Formats: sequence, structure tokens, C-alpha cells
Amino acid sequence: MSTEKKYDLIGFGEAMIRFTAPDHARLEQSSYLLIAIAAAELNVSVNTSRLGHKTAWVSKLVDIWSGQYIINKGREHGVDMSGVILVPFDGKGTVRNGLCYLEVGIGPRASKQMYDRAHSAISLIQPGDIDWEKTLSQTRWFHTTGITTAISENAANEAITSLKTAKKLGVTTSFDLNFRSTLWSSEKARETMKKVMPYIDVIIGNEEDFEKMLGIKTEGATESYSDLDPEGYRKVALEVVRQYPNVQVVGTTLRHVKTALLNDWQTVMLYNGKFYTSRKYENLEILDRTGGGDSFASALIAGMLEGKDPQEMIEFSAAYSALCHGFMGDWNWATRAEAEKVMKGGSARVVR
Repeated sequence: MSTEKKYDLIGFGEAMIRFTAPDHARLEQSSYLLIAIAAAELNVSVNTSRLGHKTAWVSKLVDIWSGQYIINKGREHGVDMSGVILVPFDGKGTVRNGLCYLEVGIGPRASKQMYDRAHSAISLIQPGDIDWEKTLSQTRWFHTTGITTAISENAANEAITSLKTAKKLGVTTSFDLNFRSTLWSSEKARETMKKVMPYIDVIIGNEEDFEKMLGIKTEGATESYSDLDPEGYRKVALEVVRQYPNVQVVGTTLRHVKTALLNDWQTVMLYNGKFYTSRKYENLEILDRTGGGDSFASALIAGMLEGKDPQEMIEFSAAYSALCHGFMGDWNWATRAEAEKVMKGGSARVVR
């Protein structure tokens, strides 16, 4: 009997409609807004699909234009959206799909992201809405994030249930910490993560995430968490594995912000006890930095699904996520070939 799974990866979480002010403008000065999707877990499902893997995404949306827009866009990139639960629109928005507003900064003015997500359909999810045994028996890998655990108690409980089920079924799990101070306090995050961490194989997060959500502080971290420090992160990763021996991989992106549109970029990971660092992309020019971390996670997951060498994985993940900064929106339109070319030191000369 074949043991091949229907999916290589399933993601679970919230998706919102993203409105972006054009040309670095403030929202209040804009006469029109650009529309896209903001969704950490769907970002990973889309990117991993674009890298050649079979993916799906499960969630709960209201059946109005915004819900259909999200479903249609996921399908365009090869993601199976059939597991999305659609809730009828009540005409008043008592249950709704969340909205996200973005101003892309320039020079010393930082980008600014604002959310309007209260009473979203996924935040009101109930036990039994998703048959986790049936869903997760079909996949090799399951991915969710700290955003899902933060949006509501209901969503947090479902995330924990899904992770427990995944582990019972032998499915590899990954979790991007994604701390959001607008959604919950550090104290509440740490309380929840004690229930989550025993079921995680691969964890992704930056210095702030590990400090605020796990209580593990990076030596020498600045108040703004803006300096690249692979050695400091290595110590954090080792401490994560010491406290949670079930964790096999700890990964992150290291970003040094020079201006809103010029950063240094590097990726690192602790993999089966050994620390790997990518080359540093100095003076990386940025069109839109949103989704860079999800691109890193996507490429890392793809590499592990493919059984790649760890150093090759971290180099490819760095190149792929660096390329994401050159596209508007959360999703990475770079191809595998482009990322491999950049990884090998290829130039940005015009391709003819």
C-alpha cells in the first residue's frame, strides 16, 4: 500500500485583506489603495507551492468578496483551499474577515502596519469545526504561527489541538513565533507557549520573539532588536533546544535596518545540534519587507522536505527570502532558479 501523502504541507491560520498606500504615502493622503493578502501561514503554503510542493491551507472565512478573493488567490498559486470553512455573511459584519493596512516607509520613516481584525471568523472557530485527524493524516508537514495562538482563546486551543494531533500522526510540525504586541502580552504569550512547545519540531523566530514568548534573551540584543548577531542567536537556539529537546531545528532571519528601504540580511539555523549561517546580503534594497520571514520559512521547509544538505538549505533560504523584498505584497514571486542563481553569487544583470 502506498504511503504517499496527498500534501507535502498544510498551513493553518488567519488571512486578511491587505490595503497598502502607494508610493510611500500615508494612508490618509492616498486617493486609492493597493489590495493584497496578509496571512502568515497562507504565505508559507503559497510560497512552498511555488517551490514545487503540494500544499493546502485550512481556515475559516466569511463568504463575501474578501473571503472569495483570498480563496481564489490561493488557488491561483496551486494551494488547495477546499479545507476553508465558509461562514454565511449576516449583512452586518457581526462575524467578518480581518483587514490590514500598510504604509511602506522610506528613509528614516519606518513602515507601519495596522490591523482591523476583531471578530474575524477564524478567531471564533469552535472545537470540531475542523476534523484534525482527517486533515492532518493527509500531509507530511504542518505549519502554524504565534499569530494564530494570539488572535483568540478559541484559535489558540485549535492550534494546540492541531499540533497535538500532528505529533500523534507522525507529521513534522513547524511554528513561527511571530510575536505581535498588539494582540497579546508577553506574559500571556509565554503561558500559551508552554502548551505549544512540546509539539514543535522546527521553530522559527527572531530575538524579540524568543525573549517575549519563551523568556530566552539574546546577549547584546538592542532595545530595537536591530543588530545582526549570529553568535548571540546561536546561544539562544542552544537554550531553546536545551529547554525543549523535542525541537530539532531553530531558524531565523537577521536584519540590520539602515533605512526603511536598505537593510543587511542573513539567515541562520541550529540543525541537529550544529549551527549554520548563510552569506550576508549587505545593503539589500527593499520594495516591501513584509513576508520576508515567511519566505525564509517556506524555503527552509522545502529544503527539509527535499532532504537537502543543511548548508545548502540555509543558503537557499537566505537567497529566496532576500528576493522576496523586491516584490510588493506578502507572497514571493521569485522562482527557484532565480534563488539558486543568487545563492551562487549570480549578478542582477538584465537577462536577455
